[in-house]
Amino acid sequence: MEKKNLKVNGMNRTVIADPEASLADVLREQMRLTGTKKGCGMAQCGACSVIMDGKVIRSCATKMRKVENGAEITTIEGIGTPENPHPIQLAWMVHGGAQCGFCAPGFIVSAKGLLDGNSNPTRQDVRDWFQKHRNACRCTGYKPLVDAVMDAARVLRGEMSLETLKFKLPPDGKVWGGKFPRPSALAKVTGTCDFGADLGIKLPPDALRMALVQAKVSHANILSIDTTEAGKMPGVYKVLTHKDVKGKNRITGLITFPTNKGDGWDRPILCDTKVYQYGDAIAVVCADTLDHARAAAEKVKVELEVLPAYMSAPAAMADDAIEIHPGTPNVYFEQRIAKGEDTGPLMEKAAVTVEDEFYVGRQPHLPMEPDVGFAYFDDEGRLTIHSKSIGIHLHHAMICPGLGIEPEKLRLVQNPAGGTFGYKFSPTIEALLGVACMATGRPVFLNFDYHQQITYTGKRSPFFVKLKYGADKDGRIIAMESDWTVDHGPYSEFGDLLTLRGAQFIGAGYGIPNIRGTGRTVCTNHAWGSAFRAYGSPQSEFASEVLMDELAEKIGVDPLELRYRNVYRPGDTTPNGCPPDVYCLPELIDLLRPRYREALEKARQGSTRDCRKGVGISIGIYGCGLDGPDSSEIAVELTPDGVTVFSSWEDHGQGADMGCLATAHEGLRPLRIGPDKIKLVMNDTAITPNSGPAGGSRSQVVTGQAIRVGCEMLVNAMKKPDGTFRTYDEMVAGKIPLRYSGKWTAAACVACDGNAQGNPFPVYMYGVFMAEVDVNVNTGKTQVTGMTCAADVGSIANRLVVDGQMYGGIVQGIGLALSEDFEDLKKHASLIGCGLPYIKDAPDTINILYLETQRPNGPFGAAGVGELPLTSPHAAVINAIRNACGVRITRLPALPEKVLAGVKPTLFTNLR
Repeated sequence: MEKKNLKVNGMNRTVIADPEASLADVLREQMRLTGTKKGCGMAQCGACSVIMDGKVIRSCATKMRKVENGAEITTIEGIGTPENPHPIQLAWMVHGGAQCGFCAPGFIVSAKGLLDGNSNPTRQDVRDWFQKHRNACRCTGYKPLVDAVMDAARVLRGEMSLETLKFKLPPDGKVWGGKFPRPSALAKVTGTCDFGADLGIKLPPDALRMALVQAKVSHANILSIDTTEAGKMPGVYKVLTHKDVKGKNRITGLITFPTNKGDGWDRPILCDTKVYQYGDAIAVVCADTLDHARAAAEKVKVELEVLPAYMSAPAAMADDAIEIHPGTPNVYFEQRIAKGEDTGPLMEKAAVTVEDEFYVGRQPHLPMEPDVGFAYFDDEGRLTIHSKSIGIHLHHAMICPGLGIEPEKLRLVQNPAGGTFGYKFSPTIEALLGVACMATGRPVFLNFDYHQQITYTGKRSPFFVKLKYGADKDGRIIAMESDWTVDHGPYSEFGDLLTLRGAQFIGAGYGIPNIRGTGRTVCTNHAWGSAFRAYGSPQSEFASEVLMDELAEKIGVDPLELRYRNVYRPGDTTPNGCPPDVYCLPELIDLLRPRYREALEKARQGSTRDCRKGVGISIGIYGCGLDGPDSSEIAVELTPDGVTVFSSWEDHGQGADMGCLATAHEGLRPLRIGPDKIKLVMNDTAITPNSGPAGGSRSQVVTGQAIRVGCEMLVNAMKKPDGTFRTYDEMVAGKIPLRYSGKWTAAACVACDGNAQGNPFPVYMYGVFMAEVDVNVNTGKTQVTGMTCAADVGSIANRLVVDGQMYGGIVQGIGLALSEDFEDLKKHASLIGCGLPYIKDAPDTINILYLETQRPNGPFGAAGVGELPLTSPHAAVINAIRNACGVRITRLPALPEKVLAGVKPTLFTNLR
């Protein structure tokens, strides 16, 4: 141990620390300065950035032995406070820079370091700085962060006042449709928002730290588990195996369709008989410190019989493949689509046909915050599990039988979550926490390192797609034939629903009258498939949008104009045989067309022999809701201080707090109360109604409608015969109820049948994407230089939130197109290894053009937004590469070597 005298945030502090401990751990765990976040732990995300002796450093990679005695350190807590935020923090709020907010402290500290040395940076200076310091964000697409730094610099130079920078309500007090900063923004930008790890290290002294014993092979029979030596290690309280689980020791996948050949009880909490994938949890060590827990975990002896590992769907479908789950075939679900006439004769008569095969792989979610949670028994004796869950009531049902606890004795709470992008639609560590807490009777805390985050949690499920269009001489598609295979990993939860998404979104956006196809779900030993933003549509629409360009090329029609001929118009139906909710796509194309023509001309003039510029187009569609009559429930209550809204609208960075506030404020406008009079109580199964999970862009529609209904009920109850409104005291005196339950169901929706025909979603989102790229034909490297999206998400509830969702999703689409992958378990094991886009991998030019077609089934005309920006921007990028250099990529990602391999044969014919 070493004694260090430091000046931290202007105060002299003395610390006794292990010289090999990281500065991040000392700041967080010894000084309780938890505004400094610990994300990747590999110096690749910048969440841990602090300023030491005038330089921005990554504190997770800075050992205490390298911290000089007397060093001056500034953390986010020393930049500004909630009472007196720094201009950078204020700018972050008004530009929507804090979405999930986990990376915000690191970015703000880094920006402070930049502006201390350069008071007048260009946008390129800002981008270069964040690239150099590896400040990474998965939510925002980076553009709002550069906007924030530029405005903060203007304030610091005296060119703009703080008052001018601050957000102000319009004169009519309206929140809906404006840029009101999300309620959590101030806490996030000042580092005072406690995420899961911040709360975990503040648990009572008797809390136990957990470490997992995880499989290092992908498929094996378990012969024995010996915990004897581990149990004798220093600080160990208990070592747990499947024998310590009181219930079924399984997480139920809640089978969606009766034709599924599995039973849904295939994912163990702790592996008992088999290992199904690399990273599976076999045992849990509970100890007094994390170091003791990890040391003991290394002493658990697991004897395995290694089995063949089927790391792709084709391998698992081979004739000689054994059943991964004995008794259940590896191909355990099939989904047909049959719309209109038989396509075979139509294809023979078609003036032109095109067909191709496509692959979209295991995109990793890559949140900045690794999975984290803790559990304890509350004062009513309930097992209480805090986590990043985006479906607390759903997960309650999925883990309760496996734990073996009475439903009323289980409580789930969502912590502020540092991004999930859908992986937390599935329970991950919740059941592990529950088992440990039940077995020890003590509070327990589990915080993944980033290797665990990547290898244990689910990924986007790969699709192998074969697709064929038949069209008339004008390019109008008359028939489509599809075949898709879903590699869903070893666990079946929601796999059948995902396979249905192929039937719903392959060919979506186009009035195709005749469709035939079959999809299937396959069990493999690669990473289990979990929900990921735009669930199923990036795989589906990649195929249909790239093939649309192939059709345009074959008949000699501009790709945008071909889409214009085929998009939904009155009389057309979706692939599922129902009319879309609105017909806005022709207008969206008209909105984009002038920019498209300008971009084509710029690419033509700007291309050189070594750098070819190109432009690509795609259309993106997604439904808002969970198939069929999706429903939600909330509660509103009048209080002496205003109105409280209770909901389980989980927030994984998308802005649930702002969506709830904006919708409630609009519903309560007759009362003329300010947003400061609306209190939000969110995401605790003990006190908030079941609003359903926050996935499928359903919440703003379905939960938003429930909020609208509840607010209308309260307003009507308060209304007097003369049109004025009762006060709280008058309501109490009149014995009029103060609390109202708002419920809404998409009653007109019908789940899809065996032929994928139905009316699954009450509302849809629509977008037309345009990508501009530079392709270096000497290296194959592609740089996206601009993205534009003409989007219709209905009436916009909050411009900052919607803009942020669009920017962030589009950049995730760029990553999916060019770099992101989780195929190689060794290579793809870090943010950089998985291909995370940093700021200079994303364009600074991202333009969003909005239509606001009112949705008949959306609250105040709104649709959702979160899924839309990741439906098909990657297809636009791939189409732009083809436009630039003649290379057609059909298997993602389009790594430089793939592009270069295609360029070489066409070099002299296409690059003149």
